[in-house]
Amino acid sequence: MIKKLLSCLILGAGPLLFATSLYAQKDLKVWRSSAEPLQEIEAIRKNIIVPVFKDQDYLLSDYGAVGDGVAKNTEAFKQAIEACHAKGGGRVIVPAGRYLTGPIYLKSNVNLHLTEKAVIVFSQETADYPLVLSRWEGMDCMNYSPQIYAYQEKNIAVTGNGTIDGNADKENWWPWKGRESYGWKKGEPNQFRAREVLHMMMKERIDPRRRIFGDGHHLRPYMFQPYACENILLSGVKMVNSPMWFISPVMCENVIIEYLRVQSHGPNTDGCDPDACRNVLIRDCYFDTGDDCIAIKSGRDEDGRDNKHPAENHIIERCIMKNGHGGIVIGSEIAGGARNIYALDCQMSSPNLDRVLRVKTSSSRGGTIENIFLKGIAVGQYRDAALRFNMFYENPGQHIPIIRNIWIENLQVSDGGNYGIYVNAYAESPVQHLRFINSDIKGVKEAVKVNHISDWKLEGVRINGKLVTPKDLNQK
Repeated sequence: MIKKLLSCLILGAGPLLFATSLYAQKDLKVWRSSAEPLQEIEAIRKNIIVPVFKDQDYLLSDYGAVGDGVAKNTEAFKQAIEACHAKGGGRVIVPAGRYLTGPIYLKSNVNLHLTEKAVIVFSQETADYPLVLSRWEGMDCMNYSPQIYAYQEKNIAVTGNGTIDGNADKENWWPWKGRESYGWKKGEPNQFRAREVLHMMMKERIDPRRRIFGDGHHLRPYMFQPYACENILLSGVKMVNSPMWFISPVMCENVIIEYLRVQSHGPNTDGCDPDACRNVLIRDCYFDTGDDCIAIKSGRDEDGRDNKHPAENHIIERCIMKNGHGGIVIGSEIAGGARNIYALDCQMSSPNLDRVLRVKTSSSRGGTIENIFLKGIAVGQYRDAALRFNMFYENPGQHIPIIRNIWIENLQVSDGGNYGIYVNAYAESPVQHLRFINSDIKGVKEAVKVNHISDWKLEGVRINGKLVTPKDLNQK
């Protein structure tokens, strides 16, 4: 060990790589069969409890709401939710109609319930969006309120069969991305400068409540973002046209996301991005998005590392994923690390689906990503790679990440893209302990492109009809 430290110092790497090597052996888990993670899933599932609400309804129209799509109902939502909360909770019922509103703040013990023909439509006027503590691309700041928001609340829900419309399009919200394909025109404002400033504030560790954005900065709000909340249920509704990420609970615990239909092809319209959350269940949802379908996150760089909240204990099951940069993604805002991420019996297919499982991070992030289990994933088409592990996603830094203990079983692909497996890792931090079991990938251009990987096994894996093992494949 002393020789290794001296070698690092001589090569100019300093003690950083030595520290990474030490941590690589800490609390190491290596699954020997799929029975082990399957048992872990059931243990985690017992700790994820559906919130229970008082049997009392509060009809939104009783508080002055008008569902004509023209009248603004911000105050009606506020009064109904506050009345429900003050009397111990229950359901706030949104009846049939089209309800234009500013952001909605959910309070403890309140279930916002949309009936089948109810549509909540969010305002396009920035003046309707107060500044609140939120997280934007993994960085904490004061920005426009998410369209549905809560802070340090317990027992909250959005349920029903209605629709939530973020009301974003190529004329509103999306042009702030700064791309002509989303309606931006040369000379118009965009998010570029504000994003740079937020990065600098984070690196200087300025108090998030002093990172003031909002008007003039053009950082788009998310659709649903509870922050530091417990016991959250999002069930049944259809969600369309989000300004940016659809669903992103931040540092929350006990989160259930189920039976949703999430659709939008706008810029960065990720489907579901739990950020630094613990005990999360995502099941039976449909995602057709302009960015990642499901992306597990734990904060960017300093904000992720300083908050010390990893993404932990996530179960994803029976979801359908269409368009998206990735089906199941971990990163890139993953500085807090991720562990115990499981996906079962999901379906994916689209000529615009880039990757099936994607882990994207960098040495500006650091952190440990471990214990990732996928089983029974059926894929029609994808464009880039079935499995892609990348430690060079953004600019380098001083925090080399660790990726280890990955188990993939029964992955079936009908029409693959460029690669079956793609690994781009540091020599001093190779992807460790990858198990790829009983899987079949058809139609790829190149079976495997790998540089640094250690202790990997392929058992019963066919790529383009050929049974392959690590001995058959040269690292590049």
